[in-house]
Amino acid sequence: QVQLVESGGGLVQAGGSLRLSCTASRRTFSSAIMGWFRQAPGKEREFVGCITWSGRSINYAGFVQGRFTISSDNAKNTVYLQLNKLKPEDTAVYYCAARASISTNANEYDYWGQGTQVTVSS
Repeated sequence: QVQLVESGGGLVQAGGSLRLSCTASRRTFSSAIMGWFRQAPGKEREFVGCITWSGRSINYAGFVQGRFTISSDNAKNTVYLQLNKLKPEDTAVYYCAARASISTNANEYDYWGQGTQVTVSS
């Protein structure tokens, strides 16, 4: 089992930035890929991006358009999601998740954090 704990959400004005963190209890083969998702009220959970612990492979959803950056710190078992130039439509609960191989499908992820709320005011 792998436990994931997110932190770093909050309230920010449009155009502002936040950095979300996700710390894993351990790194295993079954959690080699760390993904970020978000879910706005009344909407389905949406893929934001994912990263391998090595950092060699990073994938982003099309809507990111260079505003968000995913990185990893293996020494801390932590991945980060840097959110820049935030828009009100970025308001959502952001989740980190883990699985063995790269996927953009939330249903294929095995481990999930509790989520952290990001609210962007206009």
